[in-house]
Amino acid sequence: MSCGEPHETDCSEILDHLYEFLDREMPDADCTKFEHHFEECSPCLEKYGLEQAVKKLVKRCCGQDDVPTDLRAKVMGRIDLIRSGQAVPDHEVTASPATPQET
Repeated sequence: MSCGEPHETDCSEILDHLYEFLDREMPDADCTKFEHHFEECSPCLEKYGLEQAVKKLVKRCCGQDDVPTDLRAKVMGRIDLIRSGQAVPDHEVTASPATPQET
């Protein structure tokens, strides 16, 4: 996605790090760079708005559920693998098949 206009910060960089911006997990200088980009680029601003709305909806609908510690650790481990560029094995990602309930 790009508006076709040149920017100081490329649209692909903005979109690759959008969740870090949404979660405020980046330095203030980078946040300022993103905010400046959004002022210039309506497609990226639209994507930001959409992702922000989805994040708020998920928080509102699922924010009260306690996450089991082992599940949280597994998810965070996979996020770390993905961020480091390592492949995540399929067998760790897929859910185990549901067992049919007896009637």
